[in-house]
Amino acid sequence: MSYRIAICAAQIPFVRGGAEVLYESLRDELLRRGHQVEIVSLPFNWSTRLNIVQSALAWRLVDLTSAAGQPIDLVIGTRFPSYLVRHPRKVVWLIHQFRQIYELKGTRFSDFGVRPEDPGIEAMLTRLDQRGLGEARARFAISRNSAERLRRFNGLDAEPLYPPPKLGDRYRSEAPGEYVFCVGRLDPMKRFDHLVRAVAQTRSGVRCVLAGEGPERERLLRLAAELGVADRVEILGRIEDERLIELYARALAVHYAPFDEDYGYVTVEAFKSGRAVLTSSDSGGVLEFVRDGENGFVTDPDSPRELALRIDRLAADRELARALGRRGQLAVAGISWDAVVPRLLSPLR
Repeated sequence: MSYRIAICAAQIPFVRGGAEVLYESLRDELLRRGHQVEIVSLPFNWSTRLNIVQSALAWRLVDLTSAAGQPIDLVIGTRFPSYLVRHPRKVVWLIHQFRQIYELKGTRFSDFGVRPEDPGIEAMLTRLDQRGLGEARARFAISRNSAERLRRFNGLDAEPLYPPPKLGDRYRSEAPGEYVFCVGRLDPMKRFDHLVRAVAQTRSGVRCVLAGEGPERERLLRLAAELGVADRVEILGRIEDERLIELYARALAVHYAPFDEDYGYVTVEAFKSGRAVLTSSDSGGVLEFVRDGENGFVTDPDSPRELALRIDRLAADRELARALGRRGQLAVAGISWDAVVPRLLSPLR
């Protein structure tokens, strides 16, 4: 049976990341299965406290019960504040809430809690979350990490449901090369600087190749120059899919060590490419897949030397790099749309 489905997407203009990949991949998969699907997005402006509240309330005013005289059978809310939309058959596939008032509060990644008006705004947003998430017919989260945050801060349960990576079965594995690969938005929370600092302390001469765009680009280039490894650090910017597949396939390993990541497509893509993953002990959802010494290495985020030693170990033992990557492939073998779609559509049965 074909359904009319709206995927609700909070969009930060001119910014593209994993959330956008999820929206589009889900849409394409539902279309492939014969459903009528639209991504309905509203801009999310978080430049001021007022803008955040207005963006949240805007979703409460959106009416998606019908379109052009035809009912919309299901809405799927994703990240804050899109899941605040009202609909009699609403499912939430939670990416994350407004993290700055929850797990990021008190860290360098949030400025909430410093202004007199903050307690009132935080209370308002928390109440909106309780209502908007609580009224969903079914709640899922993109990882155990996101589900646990929801339980801890809002007392609501969600079933972990891992999103498959965009390129499906197109990832491949080749012989480990001479570089560590890292991909994503060049943002402070992604901590690309960890890899640059580690490369400066390696003895093997391994390079690092970074793919992505973002505000950290110039700082990373300056850091590489200051550490004397400008010739061993390459920042490619945004790349096409075939180039991405190639870079994964030929890497010595993949480094992915963001701070408390929600999920992390990079981990799954790396494992599907048969690459070992290097991460940190505080990297959140990444740790749902990476096992230290089994399919990658988990190191202290404050110790670039420790990461450098792991990189040198892989450079000296290519068979170890291959073995870790093969075990990584097994860790993500069950992630598929056949596991995701029936759960998301379960309220329609």
